[in-house]
Amino acid sequence: MPNPRLAARYAKSLLDFSVEKGQLEQVYADMQWLQEVCKSSRDFANMLRSPIIKSDVKGKIIRAVTQTHLSELTSAFNQLLVTKNRESYLPEICSAFIKTYKEQKGIKTVHLTTASPATTEVKQSILDQVKKSGGYTQVELQEKVDPALIGGFVLQVDDKLIDASVAYDLKAIAKQFENNDFVYKIK
Repeated sequence: MPNPRLAARYAKSLLDFSVEKGQLEQVYADMQWLQEVCKSSRDFANMLRSPIIKSDVKGKIIRAVTQTHLSELTSAFNQLLVTKNRESYLPEICSAFIKTYKEQKGIKTVHLTTASPATTEVKQSILDQVKKSGGYTQVELQEKVDPALIGGFVLQVDDKLIDASVAYDLKAIAKQFENNDFVYKIK
């Protein structure tokens, strides 16, 4: 069961400790890697959540998977999670850590969905416009290609959504035809 408060507490503690040890960037890279492992390997994520597998076995599996990829500080943190029986929250903690890191560094994440891959010039002009209109200094672009948009783009910054896609326009036109005031409704 998701527990965002627990994840935020552990993430904040890890962030503060990594700043204290001067390893913030390394731990951030480790958390990104761990998050990717949790997202890409369903078996690994299921193992973390499994109540059947004992904690010591989970700890051995985590060590085996992450042995050569993580810093000593992140490995010790993972062992702490196993000791406290909190390893099932690792994916949430990774996400919370990345979010907290970006907030601390002032990095704004922008989600861009296009019908076909956008050119570098288009991406740069969108980033410049977002920086200018939002007053942001650092913007991170996450791209996604969705052919169902037909053309145009969908841009999301926090809770703001700009839908400039052809699919959206076609839906709006279809809705206008449903409520056509020029056609008499015969009953």
